[in-house]
Amino acid sequence: MALPKKMKLIWGFVIAISLGCLLFGIIVAVFFNSWVNLVINSQIKLKEGSQTFKWWSKPPVEPKIKVYIYNVTNADEFLNNGSKPIVDELGPYVYIEKWERKNVTFHDNGTLTFNLQKMYRFDATTSNGSQEDLVVVPNIPMLSATSQSKHAARFLRLAMASIMDILKIKPFVEVSVGQLLWGYEDPLLKLAKDVVPKEQKLPYEEFGLLYKKNGTSEDNITVNTGVEDITKYGLIDNVNGIKKLPHYATDQCNSLEASDGSIFPPHMTKNTTVYIFDKDLCRRLPLVFQKEVLSSSNEVPAFRFSPPKNVFASVEENPDNACFCPQGPPCTPSGFFNVSLCQYDSPILLSFPHFYLADDKYRTAVEGISPPDPEKHTFYMDIQPEMGSAMSARARIQINLAVSQVVDIKQVATFPDIVFPIMWFEEGLESLPPEMTGLMKLATTVPPIARIVITIVLFFIGAILLIIAIWRLVRGANRLSSLHLAPGHVGPPNKTKDLPMANVPKY
Repeated sequence: MALPKKMKLIWGFVIAISLGCLLFGIIVAVFFNSWVNLVINSQIKLKEGSQTFKWWSKPPVEPKIKVYIYNVTNADEFLNNGSKPIVDELGPYVYIEKWERKNVTFHDNGTLTFNLQKMYRFDATTSNGSQEDLVVVPNIPMLSATSQSKHAARFLRLAMASIMDILKIKPFVEVSVGQLLWGYEDPLLKLAKDVVPKEQKLPYEEFGLLYKKNGTSEDNITVNTGVEDITKYGLIDNVNGIKKLPHYATDQCNSLEASDGSIFPPHMTKNTTVYIFDKDLCRRLPLVFQKEVLSSSNEVPAFRFSPPKNVFASVEENPDNACFCPQGPPCTPSGFFNVSLCQYDSPILLSFPHFYLADDKYRTAVEGISPPDPEKHTFYMDIQPEMGSAMSARARIQINLAVSQVVDIKQVATFPDIVFPIMWFEEGLESLPPEMTGLMKLATTVPPIARIVITIVLFFIGAILLIIAIWRLVRGANRLSSLHLAPGHVGPPNKTKDLPMANVPKY
């Protein structure tokens, strides 16, 4: 009986192993993704010396910005005869960007501070024109000043008209593309430098739509590294020590808790709303899921996020935007966002290119602008959802000037109330380099396959071992029963005494 007992122990141990395999298979199926997420979280945190930090601080990419300028071809007729303005869209003028985060300082609370350096290099090979191309555009410093004076005392407007007459300032200026973007000397700004009190002076002496953008920013941006809280990974903590904007009516609208557009909190879903912040936007911009895409040559799965269609809607269409109109009605019309609070009260309105999502009357008020095309004029960003990395992007914004007619200033007396388009740009990233996307694809495609394979293997091994063990135990039990029942002993025992051999009959 020793052998059967030993066999029972062996096959009982096999059953225990099989049940362990099945149980571990269930655990893998349920918790494998959580384990992978823990590994991802540990690897993407911004830690000094890590590969993620190196890529983040000095991205191995070359984003491009494409600039399109609305050149006014009938400025005199528009001012003198009241003709509808005609524009000719010139461009793109393409600049290759090089980013680096400088002066990085780590803090004990799981944040770091840096200054962003952006260097722009004109790319003549992909541009449709030269930086020396001359363009006629509205005189933004002048028209901003006249529009702001609309509700001032009349004698101030008359004085402004006299000053502009002496300085020979006109509502339209002819400048080169390079000057319009990077700066040119403006007589009004020069005058302001000399006569305005020091505490009221503007922080620049020239005017340009990208003035002082080519270089290292003075803004100290502090972001979360993810070390303390992975759900805040890459989100801005403060800018120059300020945690909220001072402009709007609610904390929600003043919030700076957003990404700078490079990294986002990981493990996104299709219900996630991500936010990006740029100083020139004067707010954080929400992005919502649009569709699944395959980004880059390595076909890394990504989610495409875009601003919701009502992001710039009027207060009537989207009551949540009421906080962006702190001074009350009249508020910005639907399709525009007023950034004057961040632009020294200049009446600058942002929209999407070609007045996409705005009333078509603003586009048709100017001749020469084709109807908007969502494929060409939508703002979007592709983000790898598990790791929170931006894969590609097309940030498209149009800059407009909201001009108000001021009859007391003769230079603009015939300039009607109009939203005048100046330019639009597309800042984009085509894809990440193969060394980055290769690791991303490995990290995002292998774990799901590994989970399935490991689970199936464990279930298969467990099931086979369990079947074999049970079969062997049952077979062993049957053999023992057979050994106990020898031949001729079937039926009731024979109680007859055995006969001596001598009494056995002989034949």
